[in-house]
Amino acid sequence: MTAPSIRNVSEREARQVAEAAREQDWHKPSFAKELFLGRFRLDLIHPHPTPSVDDVRRGEKFLATLREFCETQVDGARIERDGRIPDETVRGLKELGALGMKIDPKYGGLGLTQVYYNRALALAGSASPAIGALLSAHQSIGVPQPLKLFGTQEQKEAFLPRLARTDISAFLLTEPDVGSDPARLATAAVPDGDAYVLDGVKLWTTNGVVADLLVVMARVPASEGHKGGITAFVVEADSPGITVENRNAFMGLRGLENGVTRFHQVRVPAANRIGPEGAGLKIALTTLNTGRLSLPAMCAGTGKWCLKIAREWSGAREQWGRPIAKHEAVGAKISFIAATTFALEAVVDLASQMADENRNDIRIEAALAKLYGSEMGWQMADELVQIRGGRGFETADSLAARGERAVPTEQMLRDMRINRIFEGSTEIMHLLIAREAVDAHLSVAGDLIDPDKSLADKGKAAAKAGGFYARWLPKLVAGPGQLPRTYAEFGELAGHLRYVERTSRKLARSTFYAMSRWQGKMETKQGFLGRIVDIGAELFAMSAACVRAEHLRLTGSHGQEAHQLADAFCRQARIRVEELFHRLWTNTDELDRKVVSGVLGGRYTWLEEGVVDPSGDGPWIADASPGRTTKDNVRRPFQ
Repeated sequence: MTAPSIRNVSEREARQVAEAAREQDWHKPSFAKELFLGRFRLDLIHPHPTPSVDDVRRGEKFLATLREFCETQVDGARIERDGRIPDETVRGLKELGALGMKIDPKYGGLGLTQVYYNRALALAGSASPAIGALLSAHQSIGVPQPLKLFGTQEQKEAFLPRLARTDISAFLLTEPDVGSDPARLATAAVPDGDAYVLDGVKLWTTNGVVADLLVVMARVPASEGHKGGITAFVVEADSPGITVENRNAFMGLRGLENGVTRFHQVRVPAANRIGPEGAGLKIALTTLNTGRLSLPAMCAGTGKWCLKIAREWSGAREQWGRPIAKHEAVGAKISFIAATTFALEAVVDLASQMADENRNDIRIEAALAKLYGSEMGWQMADELVQIRGGRGFETADSLAARGERAVPTEQMLRDMRINRIFEGSTEIMHLLIAREAVDAHLSVAGDLIDPDKSLADKGKAAAKAGGFYARWLPKLVAGPGQLPRTYAEFGELAGHLRYVERTSRKLARSTFYAMSRWQGKMETKQGFLGRIVDIGAELFAMSAACVRAEHLRLTGSHGQEAHQLADAFCRQARIRVEELFHRLWTNTDELDRKVVSGVLGGRYTWLEEGVVDPSGDGPWIADASPGRTTKDNVRRPFQ
């Protein structure tokens, strides 16, 4: 058999591949899903779920050990200057068991909960974002997680002990011409006896330069005895035919071991296939359901650091006779950082504890946490640069050289920027979450707007939809959020929860109206869908903040301060929500499409005159044709 060549894929075909990969059913309740449907299920998140005493004991013990290591053995400035994590630092992390934080103790791991795993990532990432990325890519999306969820017992016994203590893993999906459109995946895995032969090129392989084990997504051609489709494999990184052709360099995360990996006639035992043929994308998406939580956890950690620096600096720096924090223009930024950090930590902890309890379906909650965390984390880092002024733009080394504290503010901004792209860009997350948010509608009325369905199918769908909407729509008119004493146990935060309840119904009505108005064209209204999702994200964050604040009050841990932070956050969020609602129907989306058409048609090229383009020559997308490499192997496993 020969490897299949990549073909052009229509928009409809691409959507069908993505649709087939997503989880089709909802076997467990989902707070966020209900929120988008106008049903505020506070009972799903309140009282705030809590970890067991044993989980807390083990988690806190490891955090204490990790903190000491980060404070004494991690030189973040050196990693930034050298662009590499030292071998001795990685050896130390291995000795701590940091590679096996999420791996079951019976395989040599620490068996930490999602809550404590995320807290460990936030701690390690604060010492060096590159270390946070290394550990996260290894465990959140690398080999351990898909093996935990889909691996055979033999695979777990063969690989998990290595991954818990010695071996670093990487996840290889993206290709030079394939990002969030996996229907065009070109890397092939051709069956050959009791093995598969891999050919292709993978791009942006985080940890790929130093990895010992890889999880690789490749397309198996359909043939007799082979269903085919995109499939997941565990691959030994030192297998003959694998070449790391380039170690990529980036704006931030300069210690990131991210590369380009070529596979040429690489034999992988069939026993290393994870799950059945064709299940690769479903495995990847399911892995990301909880894997995505690591990124907002590190964003919350960034918020904590930003708050510390803002507090210390704005209290020491004086302008016009008083500390700059006392000036309202700066104070508003500090309030935003403090309130948003509290809310983001609330979102991450709530979603993580829900993941640990496994009572709820958190696919939307995890996606919202990633989307919201990456966007708000970037804003907090940007505001800190502004608070620091010229010093925020100056490097830590330069500050130290002239005798000032080496605060890496500009580095943090650079390091944070990738989070809006990692593990699904903001734009892709909007579409992914929007698809899940309207799933109930598509389940009952999808056939009505599907051009391939027959009149008979449409008739059945109309009857089904009529029954659903006859029951659902009246419930969107009124609810407990209109009663002045609802949620009274939350004190001054009760009004915010009533707002969330009322606004969730308004959000559901807006979504229904848009579906009625645009029907099959709804999926092209990406601006509208993005705003719908952003409103849902704000409402989720408000809910999490209020529930966490009340939990802290009841447990006697900074309850009064937590209520104040939650109140500030909710008031700030309500302003953003109202603006988003206004922009649902008052925007420039239609005009923007016309301008884009003009740009692509070359009607505005005169506007580009008067500058020079410093870009180098070369194709926009590198050639990724399969074949033998012509480059040296730059793979560099840690020693």
